[in-house]
Amino acid sequence: MTAVQLNAMNTELWQSIGAIADRESLMKRLTRYAKKLVKEKNDPTLMTKEEFFAKIDQAEKQMERGEYSVLLPGEDLTTHLKRLGYDI
Repeated sequence: MTAVQLNAMNTELWQSIGAIADRESLMKRLTRYAKKLVKEKNDPTLMTKEEFFAKIDQAEKQMERGEYSVLLPGEDLTTHLKRLGYDI
């Protein structure tokens, strides 16, 4: 998104908030929704493109060091983890 687009969106947002600022019920709904968006933004499972590729690089280095395991044909995850010594 360009700076111009971001500025236009920001302006539109503030105008919309101003339009409902005198209605307590609408402002409460907006506040609840904004909190929901903040939680979504802080989702630890979300990552940037750079973070994603950094994780791939890290996994490739671990593989080169032999720090990996492979599922055998027909093996499920529980069986695989038990084979690796995990108590499941």
